[in-house]
Amino acid sequence: MSLQVLVRDNNVEQALRVLKKKMQREGLFREMKQRRAYEKPSERKAREKSEAVRRARKLARKKAQREGLIPDTRKKRPDDMRNGQRPGARSTGVGGVGTGYRPPPPRF
Repeated sequence: MSLQVLVRDNNVEQALRVLKKKMQREGLFREMKQRRAYEKPSERKAREKSEAVRRARKLARKKAQREGLIPDTRKKRPDDMRNGQRPGARSTGVGGVGTGYRPPPPRF
């Protein structure tokens, strides 16, 4: 497994941010933290089992929320906030001046 990040215009700070995000996504930070000390096989089995239970509960909760069996507990945002505007701001159209629209940064 190898991660590759391109440095553009000698912008090392941006490349480091991208690298950290990729490492976080891959789970490398969590793995390094676990490998700092020896983990007994019994502890490893218990941890993996609890992680599997947590994932299964989360999946079941999401499914129940989609089906309407339990209410969605996430905070609701006003429609204006979803479009990247502050509440009460007038819209001038998609991507027009004053809409707060900014194209997403390029992905590496």
